[in-house]
Parts: sequence; structure tokens; C-alpha cells
Amino acid sequence: MRTKPSTNPQHPASSPSVSRRALLTGGATGAALGVGATLAATLGSRAFAGDPDPASATPAPFGGEALACHGPHQAGIVSAPAAHARYVAYSLRKATDRAALVRMFRILTGDIEALTQGVAPLADPEPELAERPARLTITVGVGPVLVERVDAGLRPAWLAPLPAFARDQLGAGYDGGDLVVLVQSDDPLALAHACRMLDRDLASFAERAWVQQGFRQARGAEQAGSTMRNLMGQVDGTVNPAPADNDFAQLVWLGDEAGWLAGGSALVLRRIRMELDTWDMVDRPGREQTIGRTLADGAPLTGGTEHTPVDFDAKTAAGLPVIASFAHVRRAHSEDPTERIFRRAVNYDDGTESGLLFGCYQRDPLRQFVPIQQRLDELDLLNEWVTHVGSAVFAMLPGFRPGELLGASLLK
Repeated sequence: MRTKPSTNPQHPASSPSVSRRALLTGGATGAALGVGATLAATLGSRAFAGDPDPASATPAPFGGEALACHGPHQAGIVSAPAAHARYVAYSLRKATDRAALVRMFRILTGDIEALTQGVAPLADPEPELAERPARLTITVGVGPVLVERVDAGLRPAWLAPLPAFARDQLGAGYDGGDLVVLVQSDDPLALAHACRMLDRDLASFAERAWVQQGFRQARGAEQAGSTMRNLMGQVDGTVNPAPADNDFAQLVWLGDEAGWLAGGSALVLRRIRMELDTWDMVDRPGREQTIGRTLADGAPLTGGTEHTPVDFDAKTAAGLPVIASFAHVRRAHSEDPTERIFRRAVNYDDGTESGLLFGCYQRDPLRQFVPIQQRLDELDLLNEWVTHVGSAVFAMLPGFRPGELLGASLLK
């Protein structure tokens, strides 16, 4: 295994009959599972160092930063968002049984531990490309088929395709999957190299089902912690639970009652195409009425700043609601505090289609995501300019410690 000079790991501590468009246009087990001890000894302090001493630590240069891959939860879910993200879904080969899955996860675990720390995996033909991970994270989830290959009785009820929504136009090749790998980095070179190594790991066990790549603003382009903007120009994801919130764990992380999934989470990924050509025909007031927020800073139309709560009771001088019944913020809002999700969206633009890869984490999509999406599906004016063309649900595995196998709780 090839190693590189040490740098400090950085650790993470969220219908009317007339077209409504016309209203606004124009105006992570036993001996068989034992893995990682040899790798841990090889990587040593480079991969598994504790938090750096703030009094003596020197920030790593851009691109050299490494995030810890070990912990109770997988990295990449609540880590600070990276500039680039790639979701890769795989379909298991027919011969991939439980014993093969153990081998597969053993290989994946070793390469995740290496790549995220800037260390080239075994037999990496281009080891130099692994040296600057740029806050690389690799997060792994499983679909229903993979769980059933181990034991069908282990599959939770929510790990299945979502209920049908009237406006969905699925079937474009971005639905479902038996395994998903989410790779994120601030450097597309580090991301591409990691994905190539992971593809090599998985080739004997699975084949690619689909790939979706997205991006946010480049690191440093905006102040840290700023809400991202989507390709419609909107500040996207203002109302989002934060890891520091008292109820965050109850919303996002599965508990002991989930058995093998304790410490994991449920991911819903929706590919949402934006009809930007016709959105461009809507004037600025019309865009803001569609969302219920200003374009300039994302503040609600009822006043204040971006994070000011929306006043859904506010009326205009004519006695009409300031936030219309069809506005996106009203349709997405719920009075039930348990009906919330942790959003992790990125934009996508493949040269022929643009939109949003809407990823969100929760304990149970049927109780959290589905009610929200049903309201949006029924009466959200934004539906005139967006179309859901991909949908997938995955169980994101619990975290793992040095010397453990990612996915051990499922496979034991």
C-alpha cells in the first residue's frame, strides 16, 4: 500500500382547469467479517488520528484536507456539504449471495478507509490521484434486493419504492438500485478517481444501474454555512433541521429498535428536472409568489430575513393571504414537528437537462417524506416548472469503527 506524508484530518462536528402557469407568466461479525486491523496498522496515525490540537494544528492546504470516515454514523450525511457529489447505484449480479456480500464489503471498507485519508488503495495504478482527497467522503446505502439476499426478514417496510405520485414521470433510468455509493469531494479529480477505484471493487459483485452527478457552489464562493442556490436562482433548503437541534437524532438517525440499522438512516433521492426555458418567461414577482420567498435573500414574503418564520396568517391590504395556497413554502409546511426531513440537495446539469438531485435523510420516508410530497404533488404551483423523473430509497448503513466492517450489523 502506498502512503503519503501526514496531514491533519478534519472532523465533521441538515387543480384548476386553466393552466396555473398562465397566472404568473407574462406579468458499514465474526471472524469471517474481521477486517481493517491490518489496514489500520498500515495507515497508522495518518488515517485514524484523533482531533488535532487546535493550539498546534496548521490548516491543511486546499485539497489536502481529510475527513474521518469512522464514527457512529457514516461520514457524508451531516459533514459540511462538498462542492461535488456523485451518486452511483448498482444492481447485484445473480451470483452475489451473502458470502459474496461479505467479501464485497470487506473490499469496500478497506478502500473507503484509504481513499478518504488520501492513501492509495492496494494496486491503485495512479496512486498520485489519491493524495489530495479534498474532504472526500464515501457513504454507502443498500436497497431491498441486497437486504433480501442476506435475510428478507431484515427489510424494513419503508425500504421499497415510494407510493406513486400523480405528477411523477419516472422510468428514465434513474429509479431504484440494490446498492448506492455517494461520493463527495471539493475536487472533481479526487471524486472521479475514488469512483473509478470503487467501480473496480464492485465489478465482480454488481454492475452499474445509474450514475447521477451534482454540484453546489465552489468552496469559498460563499460564506460557510450559507444556504445553497438552485438553478432556478432560489435559496434552496432554508427550513432544515440542524445536527445541533435537540430533536435531530429523532428525525434522522435510526435507533436500537431498528436492529441492524441502528445508527443508520433512510435516504430518499429524487431527480427533479427543471423546465428552465419556461421558468425564464416568469417575471420576478411571479417567481417569488410561486415559492413564497424573495429571490434576493430567501426571506419570506411576509417579511424579515431568510430564517424568519413564515407568517402563514398574514394578509394583504385587500385581505388576501400574502402566502398563496399554491405557494411552495405553504405546501411544504407541516404543523406536525415529526414530519420533517434533513435535506442534502445538489444541482445537476448534464448539458441536455438541468435540475436538482433532491436527497433527504429521515427515520421513515413513509411517515416523513411521503406526506410532504403528497401535498406538493396536489397543489404546488412550482409543479408547472419541475418534473420528478427519478426516485430511489436506500437504507444508509450505520457507521463503523477502525477494525470493523462497514455493514457488519447486516451481515452477521
